[in-house]
Amino acid sequence: MLSDRDAYIDSFTEFIGESPTSYHAVSTIVQQLSALGYVEHVEADEWQQLQPQGRGFLRRDGAIIAWRAGAQIDAASPVRILGSHTDSPGLMLKPQPDFTSHGWAQAGVEVYGGPLVSTWFDRDLAIAGRIVTTDGREHLVKTAAVARVPMLAIHLNHELGHEVKVDRQRHLQPVIGMQGASVLSMLAQQAGVTEADIAGADVRFVDSQPAARIGATSELFAAPRLDNLSSVFAGLVALTETEPAAGTISMLAAFDHEELGSMSRSGAHGPLLSDVLARLRSGLGAGTEDVARAIANSWCLSADAGHSVHPNYAEKHDPHVQPLAGHGPMLKVNAQQRYASDAHGAALWRRCCEAAGVVTQSFVSNNTVPCGSTIGPMTSAKLGIRTVDVGVPLLSMHSARELAHVDDLHGLAAVTASFFAGA
Repeated sequence: MLSDRDAYIDSFTEFIGESPTSYHAVSTIVQQLSALGYVEHVEADEWQQLQPQGRGFLRRDGAIIAWRAGAQIDAASPVRILGSHTDSPGLMLKPQPDFTSHGWAQAGVEVYGGPLVSTWFDRDLAIAGRIVTTDGREHLVKTAAVARVPMLAIHLNHELGHEVKVDRQRHLQPVIGMQGASVLSMLAQQAGVTEADIAGADVRFVDSQPAARIGATSELFAAPRLDNLSSVFAGLVALTETEPAAGTISMLAAFDHEELGSMSRSGAHGPLLSDVLARLRSGLGAGTEDVARAIANSWCLSADAGHSVHPNYAEKHDPHVQPLAGHGPMLKVNAQQRYASDAHGAALWRRCCEAAGVVTQSFVSNNTVPCGSTIGPMTSAKLGIRTVDVGVPLLSMHSARELAHVDDLHGLAAVTASFFAGA
């Protein structure tokens, strides 16, 4: 797929459809890695020593770490990591979700992260996630389109024609049918269990419309969860299709809960990545000196979607640095260290882009507009690994449906491949 953009986009379309939640994304990645001979490592088991050209992965809830060793590895071999995240903003199901209002069956939801809430109105929504039954078993579930958050008709509130004012508690509760319909019943049916069997649920409402190529020449790509499955998939394809540079270890780190600040056991602020690195190093017989040498020679690409210049709101961007969809994945820079990129990282990124034959551009915020952040700064600070923040430019970030350019999506995978190959 690295050599065929259209095949890459077709496969990415399938990946998005199979990955409505972080748990589904991890399950999909596990299936693909297992089919290619990657060996699953279980946290509670003793791990075997990593061998040259060895392949493996570890999953924890909605996060996954996968690795591929090059030839001639030793205790001081550096890693090259593509860091990303599996979660996206949206609407999470609350406990005891079923209720009835004026004859309508509805579901209680809580806002997850920072979605553009107005974009969730009047969409056909499915329900997806995981439930855990009283016996401790986990079940992935996904329904067809069963719900909608209905907007108030303009005839009943003429102010809606000018500005949408959303009360997140009163106005975002989806309709799932008429009196008697039940979310828990639908989830139980999907899992093949009874409602009484459900002990816990991590479930969300998701846009049911499939991803699609649009635009005058099909150059644009409209889909949910481009932030940040665009980076996860790029890392997965690059990892599986690229031989690591001799003496190095390539790694995909896809964390959960980035949209909430990453403060969880499966988030980038937790110990997951450092634990995996320590166990792999231990298997190689690494001492303190070996670990320090490995870290000094390691790199991380923190890949997370960013902003293309918006044609209708250009004043929100820097007046001189205006990245545009279709002009390549971006190097993201911020003076307040909201991104981890520095001059050495910029040089590495440029080398990788040149090796891949992919154009690139820079992103920096308008000084009057607050800048978001990524897993990059915390990864760099926690591990001491040199880190570069990059990503594809989007329109409508955090909308229920975002927009990218197919060249940028494919380009990120190609550049990541050159990064793993040692550029």
